[in-house]
Amino acid sequence: MATFNSWISALRPRTLFLAAATALCGSGIAYSTGLFSISVFILTILIATVLQLLSNMANDLGDYQHGTDITGERVGPKRTVQSGAITPTQMKYAIFLAIGFAGVVGILLIYIALQFMNWKYIVAFFVLGGACIIAAVKYTAGKNPYGYKGLGDIFSFTFFGLVSVVGTYFLHTHTIGFIPWLPAIGLGLLTVAVLNLNNMRDIENDRKSGKITIPVRIGLKKAKVYHAMLTFGALACFGVYSVIYSEHWYQYLYLLCFVIFIKLLGDIFRITENRLLDPYLKYTSMGTFVLSLCFSVCINL
Repeated sequence: MATFNSWISALRPRTLFLAAATALCGSGIAYSTGLFSISVFILTILIATVLQLLSNMANDLGDYQHGTDITGERVGPKRTVQSGAITPTQMKYAIFLAIGFAGVVGILLIYIALQFMNWKYIVAFFVLGGACIIAAVKYTAGKNPYGYKGLGDIFSFTFFGLVSVVGTYFLHTHTIGFIPWLPAIGLGLLTVAVLNLNNMRDIENDRKSGKITIPVRIGLKKAKVYHAMLTFGALACFGVYSVIYSEHWYQYLYLLCFVIFIKLLGDIFRITENRLLDPYLKYTSMGTFVLSLCFSVCINL
């Protein structure tokens, strides 16, 4: 019988800050336009969280299926399926339960947000919702997982950045304009940055197990340069947004959050042993949430 602590470990709650950040950002931008629904806000936060938990569980199972965690080089939290704390069957049941819950929340969200909209938008969101679920599961689980081919960055940027922020904005406002895209790109880049940290930490383990991530392809030194590009690209997106849309000096106050990422980046470049990067996943995830929260508050002052 799997213990409560085993399930907490499998769910990896430290990643939930990142999931909440994107839905929060999309809702904050919508609020600044005067179009906001508390029901949509709650449900988008909920479904973003469920999808992140689904991805975490599928990743735990997928790496077990492909023998990724048996090299002796793994650095991060102990994988529950590989360690035997949770059986593969139990994890599969939990994944199906999460998919079902995500489906129910997604249908309710679409009904509340789009019940007066053209049927084409409803179909589009059903397709997007299904694609998000597939992307969450297929990162490492099942046959031909895209995470093993160096495509995790693209999928994370698309589904856990652009789709999450812009989709949330649309569900509030029923419009797609330029307004949400810069923050969406920014958070998408930070989402990839967290994934890149994970992959830099596990570079030796992934190389030995045949998991081809970006750091495995380009090496740790270049992966850190790539990480800097992701970070500065994200900060630039938020900065440009403020230049375009902010009218008062105090709406720029959230830019002070940039100090967090500059400090983290400096620390990451000074680290020479990849296993010491592990805490920075949590720091970057929490920093992204703080940035999203402060951004959402400041643009509505």
